[in-house]
Amino acid sequence: MNSTVLEAKLCTPLLSASTTSASSGSSTSSETDDTPPTSSRFELQDVKYQFPCVPISGSCSYRSLAVLSGHIGSVSSLALCGEFILSASQGKDIIVWQQPDLRLFTKFGQGDGSVKALVSVGNKVFTAHQDSRIRVWKVSRRSENVFRLVDTLPTTKDYLGKFMKQSNYVQTRRHHKRLWIEHADSISCLTVYNGFIYSGSWDKTLKVWRISDLKCLESIKAHDDAINGLVACKGIVYSASADGKIKAWGKEGKVSHSLKGILEGHKDVSLNSVIVSEDGKWVFGGGSDGFVMGWEGIGDFVTWKLVCETKAHQMAVLWPVKCLQASPSNVGSGFLLYSGSLDKSLRVWWVPKHSSKEEEDSSITDASDSKSII
Repeated sequence: MNSTVLEAKLCTPLLSASTTSASSGSSTSSETDDTPPTSSRFELQDVKYQFPCVPISGSCSYRSLAVLSGHIGSVSSLALCGEFILSASQGKDIIVWQQPDLRLFTKFGQGDGSVKALVSVGNKVFTAHQDSRIRVWKVSRRSENVFRLVDTLPTTKDYLGKFMKQSNYVQTRRHHKRLWIEHADSISCLTVYNGFIYSGSWDKTLKVWRISDLKCLESIKAHDDAINGLVACKGIVYSASADGKIKAWGKEGKVSHSLKGILEGHKDVSLNSVIVSEDGKWVFGGGSDGFVMGWEGIGDFVTWKLVCETKAHQMAVLWPVKCLQASPSNVGSGFLLYSGSLDKSLRVWWVPKHSSKEEEDSSITDASDSKSII
């Protein structure tokens, strides 16, 4: 059978069957609720559909279900927001895709320069831009404009409370000063943790914003070069930088964040991304030389030991896949994974969830082969 026809038949019954039951039950609740619908409102039914798979080292191959296009520039960031998947672009636009039928729901965006990062918290979406500002969007089904711009960080209130005092100004470059609450260059990354938004910038600083009142609480001179990635887990915020280091920042009580440790990468190689395992024990960084490095946290995560490094890409980690996002909703016996690329497209993948028995059999097989490579 032709592979194109096979793939079309594979994705259509699964997604359309889930969509029919989901859309009918959400119209009434969305009119009375000001928050974006959560994934539970679009809970997917277990569709008994046999996915064809080709064994690769004992596991099923992942299937590409769709390629979503429509961005002007390369896809820079992805975020989940209720039943939506949001994709940001270097071309200033943010596209909202409806899950699970993957149709284009709407577009929004405003500001000078490309959208570098976005995160969603409750009924708000935060977007970071090349013009050094963070924009706050309220998500509401009550209004015709579902994604409505409500504020910009730093807020006007924050400005008015600080601009008169000279001690609130810092030197950003020669003969130029800014308020410490302002970023002086593009904001490259955002992460959310425990009621705070963290923003990293090419100006080498890490800023901390309180979500409840959108106030900037801290500005940390974090690195010697641009900050490219942020992630937070178990009370630690990790920042990856072009200076070749991942730094770990912790906060105890009401005191400011302080440096807990430094994870050293390769010399003269930019670290473009950072991710951490759910238990906080493992930290992985992607370098511009194509290597992915892994560190293990020792004790109470006060020291980290480099335990692995792998040549994962022939080219820089930023090319061609720029961002990933996984949907928590079940689709058949797996879930949807979204990948955004510099080719301006958003690709949708179906990833199988292996049963515990399959994982157990796989682990036994791996253990019996001393030369196996994970």
